[in-house]
Amino acid sequence: MPAQQSTTHANARCWVWFKGGLDEGAHWRAGWYGAPSVLGGIRIEKADYVPCRVADWRVTFKEPADMKAGPEMPADAQWGRLVPVDPR
Repeated sequence: MPAQQSTTHANARCWVWFKGGLDEGAHWRAGWYGAPSVLGGIRIEKADYVPCRVADWRVTFKEPADMKAGPEMPADAQWGRLVPVDPR
């Protein structure tokens, strides 16, 4: 039996918010494809990155006007990857 699809829509180009590191501040990163997951959040993919699910607030499907202006983060913002990635 084939695995159930994890998304409710076809993948679309999106930007993902990263909080940055030692050498760079928080910013939006381009080059991702994503779609809402049936498990919640957004399942994101990129050729050089392992597919994963992240919180909805970290993804936008419209190019941000300012790549350093962050999204509205909920008080209980979840930063890490959401598991599982796909339903089994």
